[in-house]
Amino acid sequence: MNLGEELMKSLDIETVFTITVAGHKFPVTETVVVSWVVMVLLCVAALLLTRNLRRVPRGVQTLLEAGVEFLNNFSKTRFGKHAPIFSPYIGTLFLFLIVANILPAITPVFTFGESPVFEIKPPTRDINVCAALALVSVLLMLLSGLVVRGAGGWLKNLLHPMPMMLPFNLLEYVIRPLSLCLRLFGNILGGFIIMTLVNIALASAINFSLIIPIPLSLYFDFFDGFIQALVFTFLTTLYLSEAIETE
Repeated sequence: MNLGEELMKSLDIETVFTITVAGHKFPVTETVVVSWVVMVLLCVAALLLTRNLRRVPRGVQTLLEAGVEFLNNFSKTRFGKHAPIFSPYIGTLFLFLIVANILPAITPVFTFGESPVFEIKPPTRDINVCAALALVSVLLMLLSGLVVRGAGGWLKNLLHPMPMMLPFNLLEYVIRPLSLCLRLFGNILGGFIIMTLVNIALASAINFSLIIPIPLSLYFDFFDGFIQALVFTFLTTLYLSEAIETE
């Protein structure tokens, strides 16, 4: 199998198993399975890290409380009195994205001319996941604007700063999810393709297949994954704060 065929095989989103309900078959892809794994990891981590909390924090609890306090303060600067409503969503979104983006780093590299025992692909390389996250954020923005401003205030905001801006303001509800989706999808997929090409190219180079991918993985899996999670979360926060701004 040549380089192009190996790459195309790696880019395929394979079906892991199929669920049959009332005679209808629903394929469960590797993207869904990895997303489930991410959610399970986050739930287990939340349960383990919040057991036996102390009034005077020590060790890991100190870091957790510092993170929660930072999130609450950040939310207050953006959402004001509505911070308790939105901060859990913002925090959960960021944690899901960062774990989903960096999880592929634990995939064993190609060594001794053999493929890895298993391969974990980032669910955010699937445009369906990116589109779903973007749509949820924009729907939350729309509903929050309607609840906080009221229907009249929301319609009035569509005419801001002048009535002729109505079509452009409406177009934002299409442009924003599209930009959120494509930015995340493009960057994660690009990094995944580069790492796949590097691993395939070095599969037969025994002396280098364990060394060269490491710094590249640190950048494309960890650094770039963190940056994309941060950008997506920050833009979502920005859009939500604009939606509920009443002044």
